[in-house]
Amino acid sequence: MAIGIIGGTGLYEIDGFENAQWVTVESAFGEPSDQLLIGDYEGHRLVFLPRHGRGHRIPPSEINYRANIEALKRAGVDRIVSFSAVGSLKEEHKPTDFVLVDQFVDRTFAREKTFFGTGFVAHVSMADPICSTTQNAIAEAAAEIGLTHAVGGTYLTMEGPQFSSRAESELYRNWGCDVIGMTNMPEAKLAREAEMAYATVAMVTDYDCWHNGHDNVSTASILEVLKTNTIHAKNLIKALVSKLAALQAPFNSGAHTSLEHAIATATEHRDPGLVAKLDVVASRVIDEAGW
Repeated sequence: MAIGIIGGTGLYEIDGFENAQWVTVESAFGEPSDQLLIGDYEGHRLVFLPRHGRGHRIPPSEINYRANIEALKRAGVDRIVSFSAVGSLKEEHKPTDFVLVDQFVDRTFAREKTFFGTGFVAHVSMADPICSTTQNAIAEAAAEIGLTHAVGGTYLTMEGPQFSSRAESELYRNWGCDVIGMTNMPEAKLAREAEMAYATVAMVTDYDCWHNGHDNVSTASILEVLKTNTIHAKNLIKALVSKLAALQAPFNSGAHTSLEHAIATATEHRDPGLVAKLDVVASRVIDEAGW
């Protein structure tokens, strides 16, 4: 199986690929953000997708998250590392630090959040939304290269595209959230529905707008920090690929079997059209049931 890398703001390409090609992968759920860059990276199969498209063309609310995740699975990906630019909601998470979050608060409201629907209902658990097996490999690689990082934390996903008001920023701090961004939901939910191991690398660019000792967040200030974060992200990927590739699925985290007890619709009431549409996303449970 292949390793999937989803690039966030500032990470639109990866160096070091061999036999790499930008490949158009069609999805049953529409058009992904971009072509997939598929190739070999230090002898391992790697699939890269720029979340916003090359050149940062697509805003967070208009990203087709369902198509992105399904296209990655079509390309053979079963483990995903998601890079995401975020603002910090805590003093200890400084700009250029990385946070390996393990929880989310989803405040988005304008996005398709599930592959399933009327005629084929599923309820996956999101109690532990991050694949711990994948996260452990990321943490080990980050430590090896001396990257300043924290393991654990809560990522609040806002709708955007505007940044927070001061009142919102303080509210999220009072909730105990660590970082704030605009993209990891519903991405993590969809990866869980597709039985793909998913983990986030949250790259801190600023202190949102709550910190009196720092300027208010702006696109210009973020872009400067992004240059450093992008270098760190590429170094982390280089250190991480062989570790992730060595892991044998299914992982102990349960990410690869998340649909095991999630399907709610009785067999005789399942919509054949939706079952067919979910052939890639839910292939394991569909094949095992003989649908």
